[in-house]
Amino acid sequence: MNDATPAPSLRRRLVGSALRRYRESLGYDLGTAARILECHPSKISRIETGQRGIRPKELRELLTEYGADAAARDALAAIARRTSHPGWQPGHDQVPGSACAEFLDIEKAASAIFAYAPVQVPRLLQIPDYARAVIAADPDVPEHARAALAAAGLARRQAIVHERRTALTAVIGEAALRQQVGSAAVTRAQLRYLAEVSASCPEVCIRILPFAAGEHAGSSAGFSVLQFSRVPSLGLVYVDGPAGGICLDTPAAVAAYTTTFTRLQLVSLTTQESAARLAEGALVREA
Repeated sequence: MNDATPAPSLRRRLVGSALRRYRESLGYDLGTAARILECHPSKISRIETGQRGIRPKELRELLTEYGADAAARDALAAIARRTSHPGWQPGHDQVPGSACAEFLDIEKAASAIFAYAPVQVPRLLQIPDYARAVIAADPDVPEHARAALAAAGLARRQAIVHERRTALTAVIGEAALRQQVGSAAVTRAQLRYLAEVSASCPEVCIRILPFAAGEHAGSSAGFSVLQFSRVPSLGLVYVDGPAGGICLDTPAAVAAYTTTFTRLQLVSLTTQESAARLAEGALVREA
């Protein structure tokens, strides 16, 4: 029999750590917070460590007492609430060992997303044919799950980029633009889509990291950083890797990856230069 306590979910850890920082910033001890909810201090402790969830009403009461503004209350309520876009999360749940299903659910509450993609177009900006080719080439994705995963990716792109219009900044390596994925026609269409979305969606900022940049702060693995408006020290990092990658939620990790992303932008082309490079790439492939 395995008596090990299951690890707290990402959602609970994020909400709990935010509540702890609010409480500590006010100089409140666990007993003071417990009196707000009329409960035992051990309950507050377990909420803050993510060992137990918190009801929406309790979350609102604590955040109001802590002086959190409306934007922070809304962001934390959205993180705490488990919701799924139809056809979105199930596709990712079918990938064995995937660490990204809960990340994608939390992603919907983010106010800003930073995505670094050194060798492939970011998943949030992939067209269906490109995404299907990428999925088909991954031996870790079971054949029976490919169609659902592709549909989930399309639903995610539609929701984040075109419906919610979440602020998205993407740094894409030049290798991702030169690598043929699927066919030449698919790659050409993908480049056209990047050029079009860059021009038509003001919330989307695409920066190309050229080969000429030489050595830089990025690693060979892509990553995404989620930020949440006006919630102190709150963020989430997803690092690509085999079997679904890993999620990091400590303030130190979020700060480190955010700094790395800022450095990558400094050696990338401007948005205008990147748009011209994307259009030029589509035209060259057309010839």
